[in-house]
Amino acid sequence: MAKSGKQSATPEKAVHAQDPHAVREPRANNLEMAIGHEVRTYRKKLGITVADLAQATGMSVGMLSKIENGNISPSLTTLQALSKALGVPLTAFFRGFEEPKSASFVKAGEGVHLERRGTRAGHHYSLLGHIENNTSGVIVEPYLITLNASSDVFPTFQHEGMEFLYMLEGAVVYRHGDRLYRMEAGDSLFFDADAPHGPEELVKLPARYLSIISYPQQG
Repeated sequence: MAKSGKQSATPEKAVHAQDPHAVREPRANNLEMAIGHEVRTYRKKLGITVADLAQATGMSVGMLSKIENGNISPSLTTLQALSKALGVPLTAFFRGFEEPKSASFVKAGEGVHLERRGTRAGHHYSLLGHIENNTSGVIVEPYLITLNASSDVFPTFQHEGMEFLYMLEGAVVYRHGDRLYRMEAGDSLFFDADAPHGPEELVKLPARYLSIISYPQQG
């Protein structure tokens, strides 16, 4: 039988695949400038001059200077010749190009209010932001959930991806699979959303918490 109460799920030592505070080398917003920068960088790594590269590719020194300075947009044939001469894959020339990134800003109280299972049971969902077709391959949906009415009916959710909860105020007993967690302000819960989950008991109302759901981007 599942027991209610705070459960400690803190790992002894978390190992991260990447440094979230790392600073990446600045990238160019102009494609021609980005390509030119990479061509120059790879040429200098080989210790050859523009004249040497011109001879290896059959291009003029003037043409190569324009490419390295981002003054012209090289054709695919030209990039292929540079790729062969410099000994790097064609995709290497686009490494420094920064595509425009999206951001979603929502003022306090202006989140999109959604109808979801549980809305009629006194559960209110406000979507705080959403970015489609992003470059990460992951969809993230942050919700502000408010529970302000007692009910004998508690919806159980089950969906793909991961979910993170952070309790802002009030208290609830939250179910994940066959385990129960008493959540109060400041508590958090991170779990595989494929298991049945949802509030089991409303202990102190109103209760408000952040729910951040992430799942693979389709297509």
